[in-house]
Amino acid sequence: MDIASILGLVLCMILVIFGIVFDKDAGIVVSNLFSFVDVPSILITFGGSFSCILASYTLPNYLAGLKSIMLIFKMSAMNVPDVIKKIIELSNVARKEGLLSLEEAASDIDDEFLKKGILLIVDGTDPELVRAIMETELVSVEGRHKDKIGFWENLGAMGPAWGMIGTLIGLINMLKKMDDPSAIGPSMAVALITTLYGSILANWICAPVASKLKSKNADEMMVKEIEIEGLLSIQAGENPRVIEEKLKSFLAPADRGSTEEEGGGEMNG
Repeated sequence: MDIASILGLVLCMILVIFGIVFDKDAGIVVSNLFSFVDVPSILITFGGSFSCILASYTLPNYLAGLKSIMLIFKMSAMNVPDVIKKIIELSNVARKEGLLSLEEAASDIDDEFLKKGILLIVDGTDPELVRAIMETELVSVEGRHKDKIGFWENLGAMGPAWGMIGTLIGLINMLKKMDDPSAIGPSMAVALITTLYGSILANWICAPVASKLKSKNADEMMVKEIEIEGLLSIQAGENPRVIEEKLKSFLAPADRGSTEEEGGGEMNG
């Protein structure tokens, strides 16, 4: 579970609620919170935003986009230093027993992308073709990720737009009641609530979700690039120590030491 995502979203809402209910003269006034609840404004802003996005996507893609919010709460199963260590292990096996021995090693690997690359190498596929096949799959995966990222970016753009639509509706209704001064204040407040709802949708939900999905996509793409480079290096018969140094270049300097312990003696064998 990604605690940062949960903590960030919860803290944002707590701060907004605190700003609503806190009065410097009266202290905490819970009744203030209910004055910020307006059902027509909710329907216009949230209903309009989600309906507009629905019109922009096919139903399966729309549902997939909504479900992708759950991804921000999951910790990535990919650990870059561990991936590099696994590739070094495979390079040691291939160096001592030959490339065909990797087929047995692949049976214990859960990463389907890495397993696919290993099997291509075992089958004697040309290195350039291996790279082309794996990079094509990488591009395909990234494309699916960007579709989900785009869903939340588009929804974030709709929130303020539909909030403004609600505000304009409220202002029009207010102007119709200009002969009643007592109705102007409440009507103006209702008109502005839709703008608030739109900003909350965009900045409390959509922007953080899109940013976290972008971060997860970047991490996964880096892992897959490491796997491609590692497998092609194994296929080329490079020394495991050289492979390790090549793959460690993907890591920040502070993280590179965590891979050094793996199989030191065997790498020169």
